Amino acid sequence: MAEAFRAALAAAARETQDVLRERLATHDLPVARAMEHAVTGGKGLRGFLVLEGARLHDVAREAARLPAAGIEALHAYSLVHDDLPAMDDDDLRRGQPTVHVAWDEATAILAGDALQSLAFELCADPLVGPHRADLCLALARAGGIAGMVGGQARDIMAETSETPLNLARITELQQGKTGALIRWSAEAGAVMAGADAGPLGRYAQALGLAFQIADDILDVEGDAAKMGKAARKDAAAGKATFVSLLGLDAAKARAAELVEAACDALSPYGAAAGTLRETARFVIARES
Repeated sequence: MAEAFRAALAAAARETQDVLRERLATHDLPVARAMEHAVTGGKGLRGFLVLEGARLHDVAREAARLPAAGIEALHAYSLVHDDLPAMDDDDLRRGQPTVHVAWDEATAILAGDALQSLAFELCADPLVGPHRADLCLALARAGGIAGMVGGQARDIMAETSETPLNLARITELQQGKTGALIRWSAEAGAVMAGADAGPLGRYAQALGLAFQIADDILDVEGDAAKMGKAARKDAAAGKATFVSLLGLDAAKARAAELVEAACDALSPYGAAAGTLRETARFVIARES
């Protein structure tokens, strides 16, 4: 089952990357090549969640692949900007040079800007269906001050704050920074179908937090070569993380509890949600 899941995840990642490459192929500009560089590689987890949620709600694959590619474009934009010298100043992402290293800072900023626009272009495509406006509105909220950007801003503020983050504050921060896009991804299929997104929202809330705890664990235990980015940066920077607050063993136990909660949230879908349950287990077993 694990091998079949990983194969399906990899196939979905290729599918969403193919959509993005097709959109960029007609633009003969360095920034287009930088955008393609940014979306290459990675697990494609968010796009995979869109496709699986759509499958559960009988949404056509041809329609679902557009928002699946869109969320991967938005996620890539966030990474391009996060890697900039003014932010985390990283040289390596997904096992390759970051965009500002491979090109320059100006190109990286423009590539991120254009990837964000492309995300909304894909989600607003008429092929997506009658609920595409709802999808775009939800994406704007998940990616903006109420979601990812707000979480990132809180993370930056915490670096210079005299008061260290406690568990409640770091949970709130990560529900925006990491969790908001994961939740949008999980709910997208239900939104496209005009169905109740509640069960998938509860699944995603637990999944997103487990994902971030797993990231914090990888920063301590992970192999930089397998991760495709620098490790042990959080401890070196003195950042509060789930591991620093809970301890390594308790953080692992909490992640496992969250995975079980995510799986339980899928009970209305029965056996049809088996792949999403595998996704939750993958989140804390991954090596990158």
